[in-house]
Amino acid sequence: MDIFLLILAIICMLVGLAGSFLPILPGPPICFLGFILVEITAYADFTTSFLIVWAILVVILGILEYYIPTWGTKKYGGTKSGQKGATIGTILGIFIPPQPLGLILGPFVGAYIGEIMHDKYDKRKALRSAWGSFIGFLAGTFLKVVTVLVMAFFFIREIV
Repeated sequence: MDIFLLILAIICMLVGLAGSFLPILPGPPICFLGFILVEITAYADFTTSFLIVWAILVVILGILEYYIPTWGTKKYGGTKSGQKGATIGTILGIFIPPQPLGLILGPFVGAYIGEIMHDKYDKRKALRSAWGSFIGFLAGTFLKVVTVLVMAFFFIREIV
């Protein structure tokens, strides 16, 4: 049973790594599941505090993933309309094929539409706001990748 759980945990880590690049998969939570699975086996002995800290980090990252594109919109001069558009675009991007293009373009298009609805004549500001949303999306993806790589490091260190 330990070998089966270890293999399942390794698969979770690999899928989690892919999920940090592909927005359709929740990478860090899947990696955390790998921590839990390997903890059940004789191959690992994570402390309770280690697992709690990682659970909290994964939840915070999950929240930030949806907030960062909105923050990027605001940072690049977007209005509340652009921020709301970025948020709606991020959520709708989950359902717009082809993936991951829908998730990449969703916040950008949402922020642009939100800004155009706010001020129909300032397309340059709308584009700048949309660019901020895209930068926010890239920043969120970077955070996920770094988090998953650190999780993979601890995972490998524990099982080797």
